[in-house]
Amino acid sequence: MSDFVTNIRLWFAPERVRDEGGTPDYRFSLANERTFLAWLRTALALIGGGFAVDQFLPHLRWAWRAGLALALLGAGVLCALRAVNHWVRCERAIRRGEDLPASRFPALLSLVVAVVAVAMVVVVLAGWAG
Repeated sequence: MSDFVTNIRLWFAPERVRDEGGTPDYRFSLANERTFLAWLRTALALIGGGFAVDQFLPHLRWAWRAGLALALLGAGVLCALRAVNHWVRCERAIRRGEDLPASRFPALLSLVVAVVAVAMVVVVLAGWAG
């Protein structure tokens, strides 16, 4: 079975992570959990930002408002899914004594947020009302 499928199965049966390798120092597992929670807070902030754009910018052209809101909402969904996947991957690596997995997701998320922010600055400065 591929690692991807195994990781997804572990999302719904986290107690099975204990079958991987040995028991690590609990501080590493707790640090991994705090990182997971930080990713979830980021996801919630992005989702809240998407709703805020949609609700509090009613005079913005619909296409701009929907595009910006959907970009933030989509980034929030991806961030939430990535949080649990990253937690499982890191927990498995910690238990196996392997290097922690590398990820391009933080760079991708940063680019999406930066593009949305620049688009919002342009919209605000240009005053594009609907």
